[in-house]
This record gives sequence, structure tokens and C-alpha cells, in this order.
Amino acid sequence: MLKVKVNNKTEHNIEFENPSSGNIDGKAFSWDVITVKDGSFHIIKDHKSYNVEVVKADVKEKTFTISVNGNKYQLAVKDKFDELLKSLGLDDMASKKVNEIKAPMPGLVIEVKVNEGDTVKKGDSILVLEAMKMENNLKSPTDGVVKKINVKKGQAVEKNQVLINFI
Repeated sequence: MLKVKVNNKTEHNIEFENPSSGNIDGKAFSWDVITVKDGSFHIIKDHKSYNVEVVKADVKEKTFTISVNGNKYQLAVKDKFDELLKSLGLDDMASKKVNEIKAPMPGLVIEVKVNEGDTVKKGDSILVLEAMKMENNLKSPTDGVVKKINVKKGQAVEKNQVLINFI
């Protein structure tokens, strides 16, 4: 399932059954897609022909500029994993300065891998949280200095409880 926002206005839900069919906003569709060259496609949908070119693609941010028959469109795509991160409250951690790490779910602190005053880099492992019989390695979403550790090994935590504060 994909959610595609077009020109920062309309949003569409797209589900593919296979590469040539699926549904858009609950309505079935089928199409024929031919790759003309890298980033250029010829599409036939509902007996209409479309020339589509990917003008700009930021795969990391999942944003695209495409040209359809000469008309440009800005697309922002979210998949099921983006929706999961949003439901856990972790969707915007990379887009703003992070001053604290919160528990993404209830669990038990298995290990605290940093100390107060430690300098951490984005992606460094900082804490291990056990939840639903799985160990979850929480990583630093930003570069920073550990200001305060609010939990200790063996402590049970609730969802959204502040675990670590950064300077």
C-alpha cells in the first residue's frame, strides 16, 4: 500500500495486486507500462496514452518530480513502513533537532550503552529495549551529547516515556 500526495494537495491510496494492476482509492485499474529509457516510460491506462518522465527523484525522502505529457507534478510517497513509524511517533525524528529519546513501545530496559556526558553520533546504539520477546536496539537519531539518562537496566518503561535527554 502506498499513499501518494500530489502537488502537496490531493492524496491517493494505491495498492498493487501485480505490476500491471491494482486499485487507486478503492477503484480497480490496469495499465501497460513500457520503459523507454532510464526514467522515461510510456503508459497506457483506460485507453489513453501517457508519456511519463521522472524529472527529479529523492529516494531517501521519497519525493519525486514527474512530467506526464509535459505537465509537472510533485509526488510525496509513503509506504506501510512510513505509516508504522508515524503510528509509533517516530516519523519526524530526523527532521528536527532531537532533545530526547522516548520509548517507541512498552518494554524492559535490557542495556544502557551510553553514560551521561558521552558524545554520540547519529546511528550509534544507545539502549536495548526488550518488547514482545524481541530485543530492540535503539539508535541515536542525531549527533549530540547525552545530558541525562532517565532509566536503568532492568527497568520497565511505558510507550513515550523519556529514556534519554540530549544537550
